[in-house]
Amino acid sequence: MRQLLRSFLVILFLAVLAYPQVSRLESASPASPRVVTEELDSKLMGRKMPYRVILPVSYGEKAESGHRYPVIYLLHGLTGHFDNWTTLTKLVDYSAVYKFVIVTPEGENGWYSDNLTKDSDKFESYIIKELIPSIDKKYRTIDRRDSRAIAGLSMGGYGAVKFGLKYPDMFVVAGSFSGVIGAAKITEKEIPGAIGKSIDAIFGPAGSEVRKSNDPFEIVQRATPEKIKAFPFLYLDCGTEDFLFQNNRDFVQLLLEKKVPHEFRQLPGAHNWEYWNKQVHEFLEVVDGFFPG
Repeated sequence: MRQLLRSFLVILFLAVLAYPQVSRLESASPASPRVVTEELDSKLMGRKMPYRVILPVSYGEKAESGHRYPVIYLLHGLTGHFDNWTTLTKLVDYSAVYKFVIVTPEGENGWYSDNLTKDSDKFESYIIKELIPSIDKKYRTIDRRDSRAIAGLSMGGYGAVKFGLKYPDMFVVAGSFSGVIGAAKITEKEIPGAIGKSIDAIFGPAGSEVRKSNDPFEIVQRATPEKIKAFPFLYLDCGTEDFLFQNNRDFVQLLLEKKVPHEFRQLPGAHNWEYWNKQVHEFLEVVDGFFPG
């Protein structure tokens, strides 16, 4: 585990350096899905939180009929932002053939969790209690479990899997691309510096009940057969050259032991946007098969 966490620190540094080198996508054509940038004045966060919405091509065409759409929430990674999915991948182009809404929230570096020591950082409560209800009210989404999915990359992969396991009545599918599934086990002792310190502030001391309640490994391990039946379908993938590969395989082994419905794809690739650009394309196809026809 310690070697894994050290590798995480190194790869994170390299990933930050790589951000400016990724070319931005050109603006979508008139026939493409519409991308809207919004802000939610969050009471829980005490500030305005930005997010983006990708509306399907048919959204405007079917406005008068009141047609409603399934929705996917896509979470960004550590050091990233809400606009990454629409600027660093071809997500907008990929989504053109599907009839669902896609929302990309801002998660800052908060690990999609409520911070124990900072009242203004309640990322889990914000997304679950404010953002999702706001999206369902503002846009013509289908406000049902069978029409809502969530996924993310790296830190966002951890957040999406955690949300799926903690709120199984809200999501039909939860997906992770190169997810830091063991995030709740990271401490400053193992990763000295800002990352370890911030995670300690969010979750508290090692072994605490707060850490256990936010740890996908612990949630699955503790789950009763009845609880497992209620879990959403879990989709996970990770590149074989990714430093998180073994962590993901360990989690999948637990899913197998506990008989949790899931799919795991281990593919050539590293912890980078080239890999995530390909895998988000695959995920859209997977989710489309779960949404009602």
